[in-house]
Amino acid sequence: MPWKVSLRFNVSQRDKVVLTVFQRYLKCGTLRQRHDGVWYYEVNTFIAIVENVIPFFDSFGFLSNKKQRDFAKFKQLAELIADGRHLRKEGIDEVLRIRHDMNDGGAKRRKYSNDEVLKSFGPRESSETARRATETVQVSVDDTVRSA
Repeated sequence: MPWKVSLRFNVSQRDKVVLTVFQRYLKCGTLRQRHDGVWYYEVNTFIAIVENVIPFFDSFGFLSNKKQRDFAKFKQLAELIADGRHLRKEGIDEVLRIRHDMNDGGAKRRKYSNDEVLKSFGPRESSETARRATETVQVSVDDTVRSA
């Protein structure tokens, strides 16, 4: 079963004004309204996250210690992807370990459990089969850093 590792930065709140300022300042991302009236600003392009979002929050930080910790883990995931470690099973294990502690575990919002993701890798294969698989096997990480 193919998986894709991707990062998504998301801030949601009822007031659209602050989110519009984010979008204008960061020059990336989309702004949408959910069915319940909550607005959210989302960036899901890896380059925009690395070049715009991460530097912004490195400079200005968060008011909440919890959000600061989640963002540090988000940055770890960005580094892991930039290094290409997410293309190996060991990297997927690391992605799953890091995301588990983000956003209060996020388990209720995830479609697939860590075990289901890992099962898709099957038993250990020959090094040649594993080498070929690294081109297609990826994991989806839909973690977000949300406003309090």
